[in-house]
Amino acid sequence: MIFCDTSFAAKLYAQEPESAAVSALLNTEDKIFVSELFRVELMAVFHRRLREGLWARQQFATAIAQFQRDDINGLWAWLPINHELVMKATQRFITLPKTTFLRAADCLHLATALHHGFDEIHTFDLHQAKVAQEFGL
Repeated sequence: MIFCDTSFAAKLYAQEPESAAVSALLNTEDKIFVSELFRVELMAVFHRRLREGLWARQQFATAIAQFQRDDINGLWAWLPINHELVMKATQRFITLPKTTFLRAADCLHLATALHHGFDEIHTFDLHQAKVAQEFGL
C-alpha cells in the first residue's frame, strides 16, 4: 500500500529518468492510492507536454488512453477530496511558519495522505517533500 502524488505517479505516463524506478516500485504494491486531484493534475501534465512540443497529438492521445485503461482496470485507488479535507489543508496554511513554501495542490496531497493514515508520501516535488516532514510524513 502506497500513497503517491502527481509528480511521482505521472512518471508512468511521461517518460523521464525516474520512470523505470517508479514503475518497478509501483509494480510491487498491492494498492496505489492517489488523491482525486491526481486526475486533473495528470491531464495538466499531459497538456503541458503537448503545449511545449514535447509530445505530438498522437502521444497525448495515447497517454490519455493508457491512463483511462489503467483507471478502468483498477490501478489507482482514489481518495476523495471533501469539505473536511479542504478544511484540514486550510488549517495547515494558517499554522505554517511564514518561511514555508507550499502550493495549495501540494497541501491537498499532504492533507489527503495524513487524513487517510499514511505515514509517507511518494513525491518528486522537492518543496512538497520538505514540507511533508513538517506535516509528520
